Amino acid sequence: MARAKLNPGDVIDGFTLVEMAHKGGMARLWRVTHPDHDFPMLMKMPELGEGADPATIVGFEMEQMILPRLSGPHVPRFVTNGDFAVQPYVVFEELPGKSLYPRLESLPLSPEQVADLGARIATALVSLHHQKVVHLDIKPSNVMFRETGEAVLIDYGLARHLELPDLMDEEFRLPYGTAPYMAPEQILGHRSDFRSDIFALGALMYFFATGKRPFGDPQRLKGLKRRLWRDPYPPRALNPIVPAALQEVILRCLEINPARRYPTAAQLAMDLQNLSGVALTPRATKLKRDSFSVVLKRRFNPDPMDMVKPENATEQLFDAPIVAVAIDLNGSTPELLDKLRIVVGKTLDTTPNARVACLNVLKVNRLTLDSALDEEGRNKHVRKLVELKNWASALDMPPGGVTFHVLEAVSPAQAILNYARENHVDHIVMGARAEAAMRSLLGSVSGEVAAHAPCTVTVVRNRVWPATE
Repeated sequence: MARAKLNPGDVIDGFTLVEMAHKGGMARLWRVTHPDHDFPMLMKMPELGEGADPATIVGFEMEQMILPRLSGPHVPRFVTNGDFAVQPYVVFEELPGKSLYPRLESLPLSPEQVADLGARIATALVSLHHQKVVHLDIKPSNVMFRETGEAVLIDYGLARHLELPDLMDEEFRLPYGTAPYMAPEQILGHRSDFRSDIFALGALMYFFATGKRPFGDPQRLKGLKRRLWRDPYPPRALNPIVPAALQEVILRCLEINPARRYPTAAQLAMDLQNLSGVALTPRATKLKRDSFSVVLKRRFNPDPMDMVKPENATEQLFDAPIVAVAIDLNGSTPELLDKLRIVVGKTLDTTPNARVACLNVLKVNRLTLDSALDEEGRNKHVRKLVELKNWASALDMPPGGVTFHVLEAVSPAQAILNYARENHVDHIVMGARAEAAMRSLLGSVSGEVAAHAPCTVTVVRNRVWPATE
């Protein structure tokens, strides 16, 4: 059975308790050491005394099941679990520094800081969601950062792994979460939608940008349900320095219907890293909350919410890929440019929620200075952007569905690969060099990209027919 009282120096399964790091209402955290592990570690143990919330025990069971299945820089490194029959615990790495919680004393943050924090947290959610986990408790105290800058998401007691039994849903009818950040569908008992984490991140960014929580901190179910019909004040109404693009991003995350939010955390991160490319809608310029008549209709005659079933949840990630189209505007024939458009169009036909990023690499010299102007005195960067937009004009894309990027680099292949890695690209479409002599002399950019890309690569070629006599 679990020990009633623990003291520094006690040993549990080879782990020596050093000192209490934190004592909360649901768990205790001890710093521990072990001869087989040479990095800082924490042992987390649930509070099991008189009056303990049964949800605490169930949540701890969930964390013991989920944490061992996670990997990567955006989660704490798992070490081992302890049996409930003896002493329940979970041991994981202790991260340096503090969570985002102390930053609440210095709110609001600058828009640049909010966008940077949001992008890093969204990147962590990309990794978590691809591991089939919905966190369901994104809030400042559950976000930490490695010394290398990556956001780390902690505390998986309320999380849902789509391939494991959902004990929280099976045993409790009331929604569990942290009131200011809970998504509407989570309040209604739906725990399988990755977009619930996007809503929570939107609430966090709103708070950090304005110093005010978008929906307050209600403690009763009636108060929680108000966000199903009552929209928050637009961020720019509370803090005029919030850029229109950042308000657009935040309010899109906070849409009541998950179908109107960002479909994936990857697309959200992409916009936060490039606010200048965000397509603005009426959300961006709002300075007042919705009218009483709109709120009344939403409350008593709401639009159906797009609820996702657990077995279909992972399809969200595949239905909204980021497609990077690398276009050689100088070395491609009109025929090849048309074929690239056809290939991208077919991709959009099957995945209408895809985001397209049109790339062109403006190659620069390693040793000599390059002029920003071409022979006709036009800015090279601007000219390339215009040409990319002209190429994409025939694609039937919604506003914000396509962005344009001119990358200045010595190596075109490395520039494309770096963009793909940094923006979580799912599919690269590019053309091959037209002339065999050029490929022999300069090497194949498409070959290098295909060999090292972190995603699918489609290389489009002009068809070359054999010569006939």
